[in-house]
Amino acid sequence: MDFSSIETWGYLAIAFFSFGGSFLIVATAGVFAYLGKIDLTTAMVVAIIFNFLGDNFLFYLGRYQKKDIQKYLKKYRRKLAITTLLMRKYGNLAVFIQKFIYGVKTLIPIVMGLGKYDFKKFIFLNFFASIIFVLTIGLSAYYFSDAIIAIFNYIKNKPYLAPLALIIIGGGIWQYLKVVEKR
Repeated sequence: MDFSSIETWGYLAIAFFSFGGSFLIVATAGVFAYLGKIDLTTAMVVAIIFNFLGDNFLFYLGRYQKKDIQKYLKKYRRKLAITTLLMRKYGNLAVFIQKFIYGVKTLIPIVMGLGKYDFKKFIFLNFFASIIFVLTIGLSAYYFSDAIIAIFNYIKNKPYLAPLALIIIGGGIWQYLKVVEKR
């Protein structure tokens, strides 16, 4: 058994990072499946299961470990306020929406756990939200792999573009979050 291959460690990486709700690992799994390095169905199932478990764990922490996690949440008061507003505005739909919003995707399950949200209802909605999230990101990456690979090859030939692109994308996301935060 080759312990340095994607085939060996890929599914473990998908499980580990999906537990944390990573967009990147799900998209990467889609591209690697396209390249034939891993099985698409297995990768998506692993990602769904661990994404589901990760958000349930966060809800559990919010519900039953309130005192332990509140000290870590103090520096995120502004994000907590935004999260609370999202939950009030969108209700049950917030469970689905939060999967796609970087910066609050970890906080919504915790805030729901801190509140009076029903754990069984959260588990039910989170199951379907995990499926939708993983399949949307993973299958999009799978079907657009040619374009993704072409972009990476282009950047590989012009390495100065990678930091520039990251700064532009990061700045755009930061500006967007500032606008959303003010609303």
